[in-house]
Amino acid sequence: MSVLLRHLPLVLMAIAWEMATRMGLVSQLALPPLSQVVLAWIEMLKSGELVANGTSSLWRAGAGLGLAIAVGAALGLAMAWWRPVNAALGPLVEMLYPVPKSALIPVTVLWLGFGDGSKILLIFLGCMLPVTLGTFNGARGSDYALVWSARSLGANRLSVLWDVVLPSALPEMLNAIRTALALAFILLVSAELIVAREGLGYLIGYLGANGTYDAMFAVVLTVAFLGFAADRAYQALMQRLLIWRD
Repeated sequence: MSVLLRHLPLVLMAIAWEMATRMGLVSQLALPPLSQVVLAWIEMLKSGELVANGTSSLWRAGAGLGLAIAVGAALGLAMAWWRPVNAALGPLVEMLYPVPKSALIPVTVLWLGFGDGSKILLIFLGCMLPVTLGTFNGARGSDYALVWSARSLGANRLSVLWDVVLPSALPEMLNAIRTALALAFILLVSAELIVAREGLGYLIGYLGANGTYDAMFAVVLTVAFLGFAADRAYQALMQRLLIWRD
């Protein structure tokens, strides 16, 4: 019952979408009926067009996000634990963080061209900074009493970092990764809309330019569903990783 209530707004929105277009409240040229969009989605799925482009997009997003998590977490811990690293890199991270990440699209294309590399690099650069700052803030918020207790018991710096600081930083780091997960989808579609020959973003732009709006909305809903499913799966993973807090 709770699952039904939680997803009730989505059901109501779907019903309102279909009714608004069928009753003429919204032009079908601007917003095709949801039933028509679903039929277009099924056709694209059968043809393999949706699967092929979706696989390409998910590969780019996964590769960029995975690199961002690995590098961002390591960088955040290093900045929190070693002052020279923070002094050297802290101002650079703080300066780049407010920069609109989509502004980096021309730069990544200039460096790596129109292939997968430019999209992966864009997602990596855009997602690394939130992970870095989240890990840094979490590590800096570690309980100093626990740190000094571990040191007094003979633990070296790396042991304290791994056994005390990292678990303390984990909640904020995981929240930052969740933000980066959403950002990865945004950057992916933005880049593919502008500079790509395949992918879900490219498909949205191509179908829209050709006036195939039912198929275009089908791809838009696919991206929304993938992002929603990824976020729900990540929340479940977070609960398992943070079960020790309970």
